[in-house]
Amino acid sequence: MSTITQTVLEKINSLVVVVNSSGKVEYVSPSSKRILGFHPEQLMGDGWYKLTRDNPIDRKQLKKVVDDLLQQEKLTDITPQERLLKTASGGERWILWNYSKGMFNKLIAIGQDISERKRTEQSFAENHNKLKQQNKDLFDSLRYASGIQNSILPSFDKIDSRFSEAFIFYSPKDVVSGDYYFFHQQKNKFTVAAVDCTGHGVPGALMSVIANGILKEVIVNKQISEPSEILYALEDELRLALNHDNSRQESYDGMDVAIGVFDFEKNIISYSGAFRPMILVRDEKIIEFAGNRFPIGFYGDVKKEFITIQEELKSGDTFYFYTDGYCDQFGGEAEKKFTRKRFKELLLSIQSMPLCEQKSFLKYALNNWKQNEPQTDDILVLGLKVK
Repeated sequence: MSTITQTVLEKINSLVVVVNSSGKVEYVSPSSKRILGFHPEQLMGDGWYKLTRDNPIDRKQLKKVVDDLLQQEKLTDITPQERLLKTASGGERWILWNYSKGMFNKLIAIGQDISERKRTEQSFAENHNKLKQQNKDLFDSLRYASGIQNSILPSFDKIDSRFSEAFIFYSPKDVVSGDYYFFHQQKNKFTVAAVDCTGHGVPGALMSVIANGILKEVIVNKQISEPSEILYALEDELRLALNHDNSRQESYDGMDVAIGVFDFEKNIISYSGAFRPMILVRDEKIIEFAGNRFPIGFYGDVKKEFITIQEELKSGDTFYFYTDGYCDQFGGEAEKKFTRKRFKELLLSIQSMPLCEQKSFLKYALNNWKQNEPQTDDILVLGLKVK
């Protein structure tokens, strides 16, 4: 072999191995010293099988691979193979092998050192697996949190038994939700609340747990039943729950709330809302009760005023309490919000349907609107029909 060829074979980042028809190695390129740490002479004959493999089973398998390749006339369809080789110092090197046939049925193997690439791939795989596990742990935690959140939501039976028809359309944007609903029966009065807490996902869900606690404190324990007084009390309880005082910078945590108290003895509904309206459909007409223009929670130094509105109940009246998620959903041809106007028109168009079918149609209409757009926010719509 010429001096130039020898020099090239020493410098290239590849191994050249020639195996004769008997399966014995008869040539190894000088680059074996640099790549594997073995002199070519050490790897001749069976030295290649013995020194580059620790495990006898691996050696046997390699010989079988070589024998199979030697028995084939052409190697055009052979896929390059990755092999892990042991070095003279006890380390490991990954080599990508390509095979061809030479004269006298000799097998020529050209191996490229891909150890750096393999280390990068392994590092990527390890990081990917870590991320997968972290993602799984996160979703497991969220699913568990969702179970806890669902457990504090009141049973549908409580509301279904007090009205001729009812539905709850509840669709979190993420696994857990910042929207929340609340029912409470107290003698002849039935209180309904639709709550939209700041944020969605985990922050919103944490606020919804706080909302559940303070609603129970105000409505169940303190037995406050006048809607505007409930909102004032919620304001005070939220500040206590979040430890808001003069020494602490105010946060923007809060909630929008619609409160309806049905008095079935007096046959009236009392309503008050903190940034959330209530809709009444009567005689195929929409009557919207606008909420007060203040949320529960931080709102600067503005003095809040919550007012209660009363309305006589009539048989067949249908009331809707809802958060802003449905109206704010992006979609349509122009990828704009659904809007409150469309929402009210939609409610009016489905009044001939039983409320259970209304719920299904609301889902259908929303999916048809958003198409491939992601859900914008948590969604909550309560429908209640008076007996």
